[in-house]
Amino acid sequence: MKKSRFSEEQIIGILKEQQMGLPVAEICRKHGISDATFYTWRSRFGGMEVSDARRLKTLDEENRKLKKLLAEAMLDVATLREALGKNF
Repeated sequence: MKKSRFSEEQIIGILKEQQMGLPVAEICRKHGISDATFYTWRSRFGGMEVSDARRLKTLDEENRKLKKLLAEAMLDVATLREALGKNF
C-alpha cells in the first residue's frame, strides 16, 4: 500500500478545518490535495479524534497479521490433506 504524505494526525487536522467553516475548495488548495482525496478522508476519518485514528491503525495492523496467520493455517491444512491422499 502506498505511504501517504499526510499522517493521521494531519488528516484529522485538515478535516477539523472544514468543521470550523472553511470551504472545501480552499482547504484543498491550501494543502495541495484533490476534492476526491478530501472526501475520501472525510468518509474514513470523519468525526474521529487523533487517539481514535491511532487505535484504528493498530487494529488494522492486528487484523492484517491475523488474516496472514489464517491463510497460512489453511494452506497447511490443504497441504496435509493432499499429502494424506484423502479428500475430506
